Amino acid sequence: MRIVDVREMTAPIGSDIANAFIDFSSMTCSVVAIVTDVVKDGRPVIGYGFNSNGRYGAGGLLRERFMPRLKAAPAAALLTEAGDNLDPFRIWDILMQNEKPGGHGERSVAVGTLDMAVWDAVAKIEGKPLYRLLAERYRGGVADERVWVYAAGGYYYPGKDDSALRDEMRSYLERGYRVVKMKIGGAPLADDLRRIEAVLEVVGEGNLCVDANGRFDLQTAIAYGEAMRPYELFWYEEAGDPLDYALQAELAGHYDAPMATGENLFSHQDARNLLRYGGLRADRDWLQFDCALSYGLVEYLRTLDMLAEHGWSPRRVVPHGGHQMSLNIAAGLHLGGNESYPDVFRPFGGFADTIAVEDGYVALPDLPGVGFEAKSALYAVMRELAG
Repeated sequence: MRIVDVREMTAPIGSDIANAFIDFSSMTCSVVAIVTDVVKDGRPVIGYGFNSNGRYGAGGLLRERFMPRLKAAPAAALLTEAGDNLDPFRIWDILMQNEKPGGHGERSVAVGTLDMAVWDAVAKIEGKPLYRLLAERYRGGVADERVWVYAAGGYYYPGKDDSALRDEMRSYLERGYRVVKMKIGGAPLADDLRRIEAVLEVVGEGNLCVDANGRFDLQTAIAYGEAMRPYELFWYEEAGDPLDYALQAELAGHYDAPMATGENLFSHQDARNLLRYGGLRADRDWLQFDCALSYGLVEYLRTLDMLAEHGWSPRRVVPHGGHQMSLNIAAGLHLGGNESYPDVFRPFGGFADTIAVEDGYVALPDLPGVGFEAKSALYAVMRELAG
């Protein structure tokens, strides 16, 4: 058994939407394919991966550092001791050869993209959906048969008024979601409060998350928190810079309702510092680490182990990204849920074509691997890469 080729491409996912910090007009995404010599149903097994939105494609890093290491490694060094499958942990170590500690930045995106493809291939070689494989290896064989999801949207968009915002959120409820998320911080506080109230008219209190995308200084974060306290939000997300743990801790002293953060932390060390110094509360707050941006599932398992050591349940983890890899991890490792992008970042966001959201929950396709083949628009891009 061996890897016979590794391929990558950069795909556009740009749109006119914006959050409080960036617009997405030139956003890109890396897509990779790991081709093996294993044949199933007359075709070679190919593992696919891509990076989540919000970070640009990492093609340069993939081509110059990480793919050459993978291609140069002896075939046996990539396999399990039994030699019957790829070993994601050995492959991760090879990818990270000659990399200094720290400086996680964009290299975590490149490694996470390849790691996704490795796990897709591993599960396909075993002939199992990834979430079932993960449950067998790490959760005593018990997987969640459905996963709670929320609809992320409410972006700033040219010409989008409160009526259009209400219509957007109403459409999510009609598609089976019960909790929705909207952006704040890209307009003055008074305007954002008006927008929040417009959405609450549709979804009701307790069903709305708001996301500032790290925009606020401490004074502004507290002001927003005090103004939003009467709304009984589901959570208040990423008020300040993701590495400003002191700001997060101070905000927790002023805002006692649930908060969420973590999507822009890309290692278990950074996640550990968040828990040590960020003032987060394990009984109410939410963690949003995204495997596709943070060195992949191999590192994510380390992060989950670290959370357990600090008294956190995996049920308090709801990954950012809205993609099928995180959905598999959520189902297989008993996380609290998963983000969903019903209308943006296509074709990478969203889940299997034939599986609908029902009362805020979604099931997974019974296909080997991550299940990309059940998402036709995405699989078309991947097949183009794989040839």
